Amino acid sequence: MLKKLQAIGLCMVLTILSGCWSSRELTDMAIATALGIDKEGDRIKVTVQVINPSENAGQSFTSRTAVTTFTTTGDTLFESLRRLTTLTPRKLYLSHIRIIIFGEEYAKQGIADSLDFISRDHEMRTDFHFAIARGYGAQDIVNILTPIEKIPANKIFSTLESSQDFWAPTKVVQLDELISSMTSKGKEAVLTELLILGDLNKGSNIENVQSVPSYTSIKSSGLGVFHNEKLVGWLDENESRGFNMITDNVHDTVGVVPCGNKGNLTIEAYKNSTEMKGSIRGDTPNITVNFTAEANLADISCTIDFTKQKTIKKYEEKLAEEAKNVMKDSLEKARDLEADIFGFGELLSKSNPKKWKKIEEEWANIFVNDLNVDFKADVNIRRTGTTTQPFLDNISKKKQEE
Repeated sequence: MLKKLQAIGLCMVLTILSGCWSSRELTDMAIATALGIDKEGDRIKVTVQVINPSENAGQSFTSRTAVTTFTTTGDTLFESLRRLTTLTPRKLYLSHIRIIIFGEEYAKQGIADSLDFISRDHEMRTDFHFAIARGYGAQDIVNILTPIEKIPANKIFSTLESSQDFWAPTKVVQLDELISSMTSKGKEAVLTELLILGDLNKGSNIENVQSVPSYTSIKSSGLGVFHNEKLVGWLDENESRGFNMITDNVHDTVGVVPCGNKGNLTIEAYKNSTEMKGSIRGDTPNITVNFTAEANLADISCTIDFTKQKTIKKYEEKLAEEAKNVMKDSLEKARDLEADIFGFGELLSKSNPKKWKKIEEEWANIFVNDLNVDFKADVNIRRTGTTTQPFLDNISKKKQEE
Protein backbone atom coordinates (compact mmCIF):
# COMPACT_ATOMS: atom_id res chain seq x y z
CA MET A 1 0.00 0.00 0.00
CA LEU A 2 2.81 2.35 0.89
CA LYS A 3 4.50 1.74 -2.43
CA LYS A 4 1.27 2.54 -4.27
CA LEU A 5 0.91 5.83 -2.38
CA GLN A 6 4.53 6.70 -3.18
CA ALA A 7 3.96 5.96 -6.87
CA ILE A 8 0.81 8.13 -6.93
CA GLY A 9 2.69 10.96 -5.18
CA LEU A 10 5.55 10.70 -7.67
CA CYS A 11 3.12 10.91 -10.61
CA MET A 12 1.52 14.00 -9.11
CA VAL A 13 4.90 15.68 -8.66
CA LEU A 14 5.95 14.83 -12.21
CA THR A 15 2.68 16.33 -13.49
CA ILE A 16 3.37 19.62 -11.69
CA LEU A 17 7.08 19.72 -12.54
CA SER A 18 6.54 19.52 -16.26
CA GLY A 19 9.81 21.29 -17.07
CA CYS A 20 10.36 24.16 -19.48
CA TRP A 21 7.77 22.96 -21.94
CA SER A 22 7.66 26.30 -23.75
CA SER A 23 11.42 26.87 -23.84
CA ARG A 24 13.29 27.67 -27.03
CA GLU A 25 16.96 27.33 -27.79
CA LEU A 26 18.96 30.51 -28.45
CA THR A 27 20.05 29.04 -31.76
CA ASP A 28 16.40 29.02 -32.85
CA MET A 29 15.74 32.70 -32.06
CA ALA A 30 16.51 36.06 -33.65
CA ILE A 31 16.81 38.40 -30.66
CA ALA A 32 15.30 41.79 -31.49
CA THR A 33 16.63 44.90 -29.73
CA ALA A 34 14.81 47.73 -31.53
CA LEU A 35 11.61 48.15 -33.45
CA GLY A 36 10.89 50.92 -35.94
CA ILE A 37 7.31 51.54 -37.06
CA ASP A 38 6.48 53.60 -40.16
CA LYS A 39 3.58 54.16 -42.51
CA GLU A 40 3.87 53.10 -46.14
CA GLY A 41 0.69 54.01 -47.96
CA ASP A 42 -2.12 52.30 -46.09
CA ARG A 43 0.20 49.66 -44.68
CA ILE A 44 2.51 49.47 -41.67
CA LYS A 45 6.22 49.16 -42.34
CA VAL A 46 8.27 47.50 -39.61
CA THR A 47 12.04 47.56 -39.26
CA VAL A 48 13.55 45.29 -36.64
CA GLN A 49 17.12 45.43 -35.34
CA VAL A 50 18.44 41.94 -34.57
CA ILE A 51 21.60 40.92 -32.72
CA ASN A 52 24.29 39.16 -34.73
CA PRO A 53 25.25 36.35 -32.27
CA SER A 54 28.75 35.73 -33.65
CA GLU A 55 29.71 39.38 -33.10
CA ASN A 56 28.41 39.57 -29.53
CA ALA A 57 29.55 36.27 -28.04
CA GLY A 58 32.97 35.50 -26.64
CA GLN A 59 36.17 37.11 -27.87
CA SER A 60 35.92 36.19 -31.53
CA PHE A 61 35.26 39.06 -33.91
CA THR A 62 34.62 39.22 -37.63
CA SER A 63 34.21 42.05 -40.08
CA ARG A 64 30.42 41.85 -39.74
CA THR A 65 28.33 44.34 -37.78
CA ALA A 66 27.02 43.62 -34.27
CA VAL A 67 23.43 43.89 -35.50
CA THR A 68 21.48 43.59 -38.70
CA THR A 69 18.07 44.93 -39.69
CA PHE A 70 15.11 43.56 -41.60
CA THR A 71 12.16 45.51 -43.01
CA THR A 72 8.76 44.44 -44.28
CA THR A 73 5.19 45.72 -44.53
CA GLY A 74 1.73 44.45 -43.62
CA ASP A 75 -1.82 45.55 -42.92
CA THR A 76 -1.18 45.37 -39.15
CA LEU A 77 1.87 45.43 -36.92
CA PHE A 78 1.51 41.76 -36.04
CA GLU A 79 1.20 40.74 -39.68
CA SER A 80 4.32 42.77 -40.54
CA LEU A 81 6.29 41.07 -37.78
CA ARG A 82 5.21 37.62 -38.88
CA ARG A 83 6.01 38.47 -42.49
CA LEU A 84 9.60 39.05 -41.36
CA THR A 85 9.97 35.27 -41.16
CA THR A 86 10.31 35.37 -44.94
CA LEU A 87 13.54 37.36 -44.45
CA THR A 88 15.03 36.17 -41.16
CA PRO A 89 16.46 32.67 -40.72
CA ARG A 90 14.98 32.47 -37.22
CA LYS A 91 11.73 33.45 -35.50
CA LEU A 92 11.83 36.85 -33.86
CA TYR A 93 12.18 36.99 -30.08
CA LEU A 94 10.80 40.27 -28.72
CA SER A 95 11.50 40.02 -24.99
CA HIS A 96 14.79 41.92 -25.23
CA ILE A 97 13.54 44.99 -27.10
CA ARG A 98 15.07 48.16 -25.68
CA ILE A 99 13.51 50.87 -27.82
CA ILE A 100 10.45 51.28 -30.04
CA ILE A 101 10.64 54.20 -32.48
CA PHE A 102 7.76 55.73 -34.39
CA GLY A 103 8.38 57.54 -37.64
CA GLU A 104 7.08 61.13 -37.65
CA GLU A 105 4.53 60.58 -40.41
CA TYR A 106 3.23 57.43 -38.75
CA ALA A 107 2.91 59.20 -35.38
CA LYS A 108 0.90 62.02 -36.99
CA GLN A 109 -1.69 59.49 -38.19
CA GLY A 110 -2.00 57.83 -34.78
CA ILE A 111 -0.15 55.11 -32.88
CA ALA A 112 -3.05 53.44 -31.04
CA ASP A 113 -3.19 50.40 -33.33
CA SER A 114 0.45 49.57 -32.63
CA LEU A 115 0.08 50.11 -28.88
CA ASP A 116 -2.77 47.63 -28.80
CA PHE A 117 -0.57 44.84 -30.15
CA ILE A 118 2.43 45.87 -28.04
CA SER A 119 0.37 45.77 -24.84
CA ARG A 120 -1.18 42.40 -25.71
CA ASP A 121 1.86 40.46 -26.86
CA HIS A 122 2.90 38.04 -24.10
CA GLU A 123 6.56 37.98 -25.16
CA MET A 124 7.16 41.71 -24.81
CA ARG A 125 8.15 43.14 -21.46
CA THR A 126 7.19 46.70 -20.54
CA ASP A 127 10.59 48.13 -19.59
CA PHE A 128 11.55 49.38 -23.07
CA HIS A 129 11.44 53.06 -24.08
CA PHE A 130 9.53 54.89 -26.80
CA ALA A 131 10.74 57.72 -29.06
CA ILE A 132 9.89 59.51 -32.32
CA ALA A 133 12.14 59.96 -35.35
CA ARG A 134 11.71 63.64 -36.15
CA GLY A 135 11.96 64.49 -39.82
CA TYR A 136 12.78 60.89 -40.71
CA GLY A 137 11.28 57.45 -40.79
CA ALA A 138 11.89 55.10 -37.88
CA GLN A 139 13.70 52.82 -40.35
CA ASP A 140 16.36 55.51 -40.83
CA ILE A 141 17.12 55.60 -37.08
CA VAL A 142 17.09 51.81 -36.60
CA ASN A 143 19.59 51.32 -39.46
CA ILE A 144 22.27 53.61 -38.00
CA LEU A 145 25.33 52.00 -36.41
CA THR A 146 26.69 53.70 -33.30
CA PRO A 147 30.15 53.92 -31.69
CA ILE A 148 30.90 53.03 -28.03
CA GLU A 149 27.78 50.84 -27.82
CA LYS A 150 27.98 47.98 -30.31
CA ILE A 151 24.23 47.49 -30.21
CA PRO A 152 22.59 50.77 -31.37
CA ALA A 153 19.38 50.07 -29.42
CA ASN A 154 21.39 50.06 -26.19
CA LYS A 155 22.96 53.38 -27.17
CA ILE A 156 19.58 55.04 -27.71
CA PHE A 157 18.18 53.48 -24.51
CA SER A 158 21.08 54.79 -22.42
CA THR A 159 21.08 58.20 -24.11
CA LEU A 160 17.42 58.73 -23.26
CA GLU A 161 18.06 57.89 -19.62
CA SER A 162 21.25 59.93 -19.20
CA SER A 163 19.88 63.00 -21.01
CA GLN A 164 16.79 62.91 -18.81
CA ASP A 165 18.83 62.55 -15.62
CA PHE A 166 21.58 65.10 -16.34
CA TRP A 167 20.21 67.52 -18.94
CA ALA A 168 16.40 67.55 -18.52
CA PRO A 169 14.82 68.37 -21.92
CA THR A 170 14.10 64.70 -22.67
CA LYS A 171 11.84 62.17 -20.98
CA VAL A 172 11.89 58.42 -20.60
CA VAL A 173 8.43 57.02 -21.42
CA GLN A 174 7.49 53.38 -21.07
CA LEU A 175 4.38 51.50 -22.13
CA ASP A 176 2.19 51.89 -19.03
CA GLU A 177 2.73 55.65 -18.81
CA LEU A 178 2.16 56.14 -22.54
CA ILE A 179 -1.16 54.29 -22.54
CA SER A 180 -2.26 56.01 -19.32
CA SER A 181 -1.55 59.47 -20.75
CA MET A 182 -3.38 58.70 -23.99
CA THR A 183 -6.49 57.35 -22.28
CA SER A 184 -6.81 60.04 -19.59
CA LYS A 185 -9.20 62.93 -20.25
CA GLY A 186 -7.01 65.24 -18.18
CA LYS A 187 -3.59 64.53 -19.64
CA GLU A 188 -1.84 64.09 -23.00
CA ALA A 189 1.31 62.16 -23.87
CA VAL A 190 4.81 63.23 -24.87
CA LEU A 191 7.69 61.25 -26.39
CA THR A 192 11.32 62.24 -26.86
CA GLU A 193 12.36 63.12 -30.38
CA LEU A 194 15.39 61.55 -32.06
CA LEU A 195 17.36 63.53 -34.64
CA ILE A 196 19.88 62.30 -37.19
CA LEU A 197 23.07 64.36 -37.43
CA GLY A 198 25.43 64.02 -40.37
CA ASP A 199 25.25 61.91 -43.51
CA LEU A 200 22.27 59.56 -43.35
CA ASN A 201 23.57 57.39 -46.19
CA LYS A 202 26.81 56.59 -44.31
CA GLY A 203 25.10 55.80 -41.01
CA SER A 204 24.41 52.17 -41.84
CA ASN A 205 27.96 51.40 -42.99
CA ILE A 206 30.58 49.81 -40.73
CA GLU A 207 32.82 52.81 -41.47
CA ASN A 208 30.48 54.91 -39.32
CA VAL A 209 31.86 53.29 -36.16
CA GLN A 210 35.44 53.28 -37.44
CA SER A 211 35.58 57.02 -38.10
CA VAL A 212 36.42 59.73 -35.53
CA PRO A 213 34.05 61.49 -35.37
CA SER A 214 31.32 59.30 -36.82
CA TYR A 215 29.80 60.31 -40.13
CA THR A 216 26.31 59.94 -38.65
CA SER A 217 24.99 60.12 -35.12
CA ILE A 218 21.68 60.03 -33.25
CA LYS A 219 20.74 62.84 -30.90
CA SER A 220 17.93 63.05 -28.36
CA SER A 221 16.56 66.58 -28.16
CA GLY A 222 13.09 67.94 -27.38
CA LEU A 223 9.67 66.35 -27.01
CA GLY A 224 6.88 65.40 -29.39
CA VAL A 225 3.39 66.33 -28.17
CA PHE A 226 0.33 64.14 -28.69
CA HIS A 227 -3.37 64.91 -28.64
CA ASN A 228 -5.18 61.65 -28.01
CA GLU A 229 -3.13 59.22 -30.11
CA LYS A 230 -1.79 61.62 -32.76
CA LEU A 231 1.40 63.66 -32.85
CA VAL A 232 0.41 67.34 -33.09
CA GLY A 233 3.66 69.25 -32.63
CA TRP A 234 6.98 69.68 -30.90
CA LEU A 235 8.51 71.37 -27.87
CA ASP A 236 11.98 72.79 -28.41
CA GLU A 237 14.78 72.11 -25.95
CA ASN A 238 13.92 75.01 -23.64
CA GLU A 239 10.18 74.27 -23.67
CA SER A 240 10.89 70.59 -23.01
CA ARG A 241 12.95 71.50 -19.97
CA GLY A 242 10.05 73.62 -18.76
CA PHE A 243 7.71 70.65 -19.18
CA ASN A 244 9.95 68.47 -17.01
CA MET A 245 10.23 71.22 -14.40
CA ILE A 246 6.44 71.51 -14.17
CA THR A 247 5.91 67.74 -14.00
CA ASP A 248 8.61 67.17 -11.35
CA ASN A 249 10.82 65.22 -13.71
CA VAL A 250 14.11 67.12 -13.34
CA HIS A 251 16.91 65.27 -11.57
CA ASP A 252 19.95 67.33 -12.48
CA THR A 253 20.26 70.13 -15.02
CA VAL A 254 22.05 73.35 -15.96
CA GLY A 255 20.81 76.93 -15.73
CA VAL A 256 22.36 80.05 -17.28
CA VAL A 257 21.69 83.75 -16.59
CA PRO A 258 23.59 86.87 -17.75
CA CYS A 259 26.04 88.46 -15.32
CA GLY A 260 28.18 91.58 -15.51
CA ASN A 261 28.38 93.36 -18.87
CA LYS A 262 28.93 90.46 -21.27
CA GLY A 263 29.33 87.31 -19.21
CA ASN A 264 27.16 84.44 -18.04
CA LEU A 265 26.66 82.62 -14.79
CA THR A 266 26.09 78.87 -15.06
CA ILE A 267 24.75 76.71 -12.27
CA GLU A 268 24.24 73.00 -11.77
CA ALA A 269 20.75 72.57 -10.35
CA TYR A 270 20.20 69.49 -8.22
CA LYS A 271 17.58 68.44 -5.65
CA ASN A 272 14.93 69.83 -7.96
CA SER A 273 11.37 69.45 -6.80
CA THR A 274 7.96 70.61 -8.02
CA GLU A 275 4.69 70.66 -6.14
CA MET A 276 1.43 71.28 -7.98
CA LYS A 277 -1.90 72.18 -6.42
CA GLY A 278 -5.24 72.46 -8.20
CA SER A 279 -8.57 74.00 -7.25
CA ILE A 280 -11.77 75.15 -8.90
CA ARG A 281 -13.15 78.40 -7.49
CA GLY A 282 -16.55 79.14 -8.91
CA ASP A 283 -16.20 78.35 -12.58
CA THR A 284 -12.48 79.11 -12.76
CA PRO A 285 -9.91 76.29 -12.48
CA ASN A 286 -6.60 77.27 -10.87
CA ILE A 287 -3.22 75.58 -10.79
CA THR A 288 -0.25 76.57 -8.63
CA VAL A 289 3.17 75.27 -9.65
CA ASN A 290 5.90 75.64 -7.03
CA PHE A 291 9.41 74.77 -8.28
CA THR A 292 12.40 74.62 -5.93
CA ALA A 293 16.05 73.79 -6.59
CA GLU A 294 19.40 73.74 -4.89
CA ALA A 295 22.35 74.73 -7.05
CA ASN A 296 26.12 74.95 -7.25
CA LEU A 297 28.01 77.61 -9.16
CA ALA A 298 29.64 75.84 -12.09
CA ASP A 299 30.97 78.52 -14.44
CA ILE A 300 31.29 82.31 -14.16
CA SER A 301 32.48 84.42 -17.08
CA CYS A 302 32.08 87.82 -15.40
CA THR A 303 33.91 89.68 -12.66
CA ILE A 304 31.41 89.27 -9.83
CA ASP A 305 32.49 88.70 -6.22
CA PHE A 306 30.43 85.81 -4.84
CA THR A 307 31.84 86.07 -1.33
CA LYS A 308 29.05 88.56 -0.60
CA GLN A 309 25.69 87.15 0.45
CA LYS A 310 23.92 90.07 -1.20
CA THR A 311 25.39 89.08 -4.56
CA ILE A 312 24.37 85.44 -4.14
CA LYS A 313 20.83 86.52 -3.26
CA LYS A 314 20.62 88.70 -6.36
CA TYR A 315 21.52 85.85 -8.68
CA GLU A 316 19.28 83.39 -6.87
CA GLU A 317 16.39 85.70 -7.73
CA LYS A 318 17.55 85.93 -11.36
CA LEU A 319 17.73 82.15 -11.60
CA ALA A 320 14.28 81.79 -10.05
CA GLU A 321 12.83 84.27 -12.55
CA GLU A 322 14.48 82.40 -15.41
CA ALA A 323 12.97 79.13 -14.14
CA LYS A 324 9.49 80.69 -14.14
CA ASN A 325 9.99 82.01 -17.67
CA VAL A 326 11.02 78.57 -18.92
CA MET A 327 7.90 76.98 -17.42
CA LYS A 328 5.67 79.73 -18.83
CA ASP A 329 7.12 79.20 -22.31
CA SER A 330 6.35 75.49 -22.07
CA LEU A 331 2.77 76.18 -21.01
CA GLU A 332 2.21 78.64 -23.85
CA LYS A 333 3.47 76.15 -26.43
CA ALA A 334 1.25 73.41 -25.00
CA ARG A 335 -1.71 75.78 -25.23
CA ASP A 336 -0.87 76.54 -28.86
CA LEU A 337 -1.00 72.78 -29.49
CA GLU A 338 -4.20 72.41 -27.40
CA ALA A 339 -2.66 69.58 -25.39
CA ASP A 340 -2.59 69.36 -21.59
CA ILE A 341 0.67 67.44 -21.37
CA PHE A 342 1.16 68.47 -17.72
CA GLY A 343 -1.78 66.55 -16.30
CA PHE A 344 -3.48 69.66 -14.93
CA GLY A 345 -6.86 68.09 -15.70
CA GLU A 346 -5.96 64.94 -13.77
CA LEU A 347 -4.92 67.09 -10.81
CA LEU A 348 -8.23 68.97 -10.82
CA SER A 349 -10.21 65.73 -11.11
CA LYS A 350 -8.60 64.53 -7.88
CA SER A 351 -8.87 67.81 -5.99
CA ASN A 352 -12.55 68.42 -6.86
CA PRO A 353 -14.20 65.42 -8.57
CA LYS A 354 -17.71 66.91 -8.62
CA LYS A 355 -16.76 70.15 -10.35
CA TRP A 356 -14.38 68.30 -12.66
CA LYS A 357 -17.29 66.26 -13.98
CA LYS A 358 -18.98 69.48 -15.07
CA ILE A 359 -15.96 70.76 -17.04
CA GLU A 360 -14.46 67.45 -18.17
CA GLU A 361 -15.93 67.45 -21.67
CA GLU A 362 -14.81 71.04 -22.29
CA TRP A 363 -11.37 70.63 -20.75
CA ALA A 364 -9.38 71.08 -23.98
CA ASN A 365 -10.97 74.51 -24.52
CA ILE A 366 -10.70 75.48 -20.83
CA PHE A 367 -7.02 74.51 -20.74
CA VAL A 368 -6.29 76.82 -23.66
CA ASN A 369 -8.42 79.82 -22.70
CA ASP A 370 -9.63 79.84 -19.10
CA LEU A 371 -7.16 77.97 -16.90
CA ASN A 372 -5.26 80.18 -14.47
CA VAL A 373 -1.71 78.95 -13.76
CA ASP A 374 0.49 80.61 -11.13
CA PHE A 375 4.21 79.81 -11.28
CA LYS A 376 6.49 80.14 -8.28
CA ALA A 377 10.21 79.34 -8.12
CA ASP A 378 12.89 79.33 -5.46
CA VAL A 379 16.56 78.63 -6.26
CA ASN A 380 19.19 78.41 -3.51
CA ILE A 381 22.90 78.54 -4.35
CA ARG A 382 24.55 76.22 -1.83
CA ARG A 383 28.15 76.06 -3.04
CA THR A 384 30.27 78.52 -4.96
CA GLY A 385 33.13 76.12 -5.68
CA THR A 386 36.74 76.24 -4.56
CA THR A 387 37.28 79.64 -6.22
CA THR A 388 35.18 82.30 -4.52
CA GLN A 389 36.49 85.30 -6.46
CA PRO A 390 36.73 85.06 -10.27
CA PHE A 391 40.22 85.64 -11.66
CA LEU A 392 38.97 86.98 -15.00
CA ASP A 393 39.33 90.57 -13.79
CA ASN A 394 43.03 89.99 -13.01
CA ILE A 395 43.58 88.57 -16.50
CA SER A 396 41.86 91.60 -18.02
CA LYS A 397 44.03 93.99 -16.00
CA LYS A 398 47.17 92.11 -17.05
CA LYS A 399 46.24 92.48 -20.73
CA GLN A 400 45.68 96.22 -20.28
CA GLU A 401 49.09 96.67 -18.59
CA GLU A 402 50.81 94.91 -21.49
